[in-house]
Amino acid sequence: MASSKDYLDFIMEQLEEAGDVTYRAMMGEYIIYYRGKVIGGIYDDRFLVKPTMSAQAMMPTASKELPYEGAKEMIAVDNVEDKEFLRDLFEAMYSELPASKHK
Repeated sequence: MASSKDYLDFIMEQLEEAGDVTYRAMMGEYIIYYRGKVIGGIYDDRFLVKPTMSAQAMMPTASKELPYEGAKEMIAVDNVEDKEFLRDLFEAMYSELPASKHK
């Protein structure tokens, strides 16, 4: 099942306070970038982020889910209505994310 454009639009609106957030469509899903680094994505209309130490600390009870078969587990963000929380989450995660790989 692919993610809907409506859900992407909702998540992008929720992330507007975070600042430099972009996305890229990939095989029916969406990869989310923060300041040029991959921070997570939308998979089957679920907003998942990389399991950094700060993400785990900020969402200790969040479930870990597979974005697709064969992938590494990611953390499901269920507090998507709170723009301030999302901004703080992205800020906390940023320094723990690897730099983008340029082709």
